[in-house]
Amino acid sequence: MPTDDVIDLVELRQELIRPSALWQRIDLTPETGSTNADLAARAKQGETSGTVLITDYQSAGRGRQGRTWTAPPGSGIAMSILVRPEGIDSARWTWLSLLAGLAVSDGIRRTADLPAVLKWPNDVLIAERKVCGILSERVDTSLGAACVVGIGINVGLAEDQLPVPTATSLAIAAQEFGATLPSRTAVIATVLAAFELLYGRWQAQAGNDASLAAAYAERCQTLGRPVRVLLSEQRSVEGIADRVDPDGRLVVRTDSGRSVYGAGDVIHLQS
Repeated sequence: MPTDDVIDLVELRQELIRPSALWQRIDLTPETGSTNADLAARAKQGETSGTVLITDYQSAGRGRQGRTWTAPPGSGIAMSILVRPEGIDSARWTWLSLLAGLAVSDGIRRTADLPAVLKWPNDVLIAERKVCGILSERVDTSLGAACVVGIGINVGLAEDQLPVPTATSLAIAAQEFGATLPSRTAVIATVLAAFELLYGRWQAQAGNDASLAAAYAERCQTLGRPVRVLLSEQRSVEGIADRVDPDGRLVVRTDSGRSVYGAGDVIHLQS
């Protein structure tokens, strides 16, 4: 990754902030523990919908089940967005992680021309390796419930910098596919623009947009294949990932019928 790949905050604000746009505030901090924790605290203090917090280095990033997520300074994208969905049943807020995944997949495809696909509920993959993780958290505030969506994208990491062998980065994938590595600014701008469009459609349809569900299903590599859903350290379920229901939950077909899961770690199994 080029050493001069500095995130251009001025460009992001000029491109994304408009009077009628979703994004009304974009901040960049050199270092923080967790952008999700910071933005959740700001939400409780009255931060309005449409705020983005980006950092160049996140020292205590969190994933599902309390896992840590870190990357060398300047090697990736760590950002959180704050939205306050209006008039949508909170049961359908599961879709916010799915919309973020779609936006990241779109952003990577448009800026890097790489075949980014989705793994339910919160991962983006390239060639079966994880390039992005997403963590959505509900925050109860005096202004009502809000949602903070954290997005972490591996951009410039080399193989020896990856947290696990099943991960990848845009730099690694670009070399494998003969593509050009985009700047972090371009990826952030494109992802946020894509999320704005998807979120607007989701809001307009009160969280029940059949075309969004179809777009997600087309991009999601989990559907139609054997999976193991890890519900806890002691409990898991195996079956065929059948579909995503109107609330964004995964429907798994087993020998005993169909089960629905709103959360859980999913392992893709061989056919």
